[in-house]
Amino acid sequence: MPHKDGGWQVKRDGDERASHRAATKADAEKIGREISRNQETELQVHKRDGTIGGSDSHGNDPNPPSG
Repeated sequence: MPHKDGGWQVKRDGDERASHRAATKADAEKIGREISRNQETELQVHKRDGTIGGSDSHGNDPNPPSG
């Protein structure tokens, strides 16, 4: 998600402070994706306006897609 002082931040849901800060969205997303895989959590990628632009689950999905 965007950082208030510029750049992009990686932040766990519910935390007030960012765990990482990056100059570009791509760098922040790369860091966040690695953390999400290691912790088996869902990654939510935000747009500049703060809305969720996409998500990716790396955890145990209780409702996996059929087929």
